[in-house]
Amino acid sequence: MPRCRFLPFVCAALMLLASPLALAQSSEREYQAYEDALARGERQANLWRYGWAGVYATSLAFNTYQASEADDRDDRYDARVGVMKSALALAGTLMDRQPHPAAYRELREGDGDIESARRLLHEVAEEERQRRSLEARLGSLAINAASGLLIAVGDGRERDGAINFATGMLISELQLQTQPRQASVAINRFKPARVSLGDVHLKGEYAFLVSPNQVGVALRY
Repeated sequence: MPRCRFLPFVCAALMLLASPLALAQSSEREYQAYEDALARGERQANLWRYGWAGVYATSLAFNTYQASEADDRDDRYDARVGVMKSALALAGTLMDRQPHPAAYRELREGDGDIESARRLLHEVAEEERQRRSLEARLGSLAINAASGLLIAVGDGRERDGAINFATGMLISELQLQTQPRQASVAINRFKPARVSLGDVHLKGEYAFLVSPNQVGVALRY
């Protein structure tokens, strides 16, 4: 079997990448990427929280007005149901604390250890996943189902009740999907890698690093 003529070059490249300087630079870039991700997550979390709070506060004010001032009796009934839904949604949004601001402060106050940063990012990424899980939808499902039943059964308007339920679930899903997911994106920059040199097998991770003045590959194992 012919010997690969490029093997020495591969070995030399791996030795260069595995040098302490290269590993230190890789860790610094990785740490900076995590810090940038949490900084963006903090900004998006604040925008998400106060943006949706504004939406629900506006809805609450409108429904409160319609509950007594609407000309149509059905509109007044729907508005009273809307007052309940908007008040619950507003309270839930204001009390809901995204993990990114606290994680960003913890990272900045830390000692710059890359392993601690990785653990912190994985914790935030796991909470991001849980916030998009089926369990996270149960609360909105219960509230929207109750509202739909109040209109469909309590007021005898099945079609309007179904529309109310579907509209509420759509808005709830939109709120859920617009939550920050910067930690998950940052972690997913690194992909599993496996390098074999004869009987030597190395497992690690790689990521493409792109900046305005350079393009490279970071390895960690």
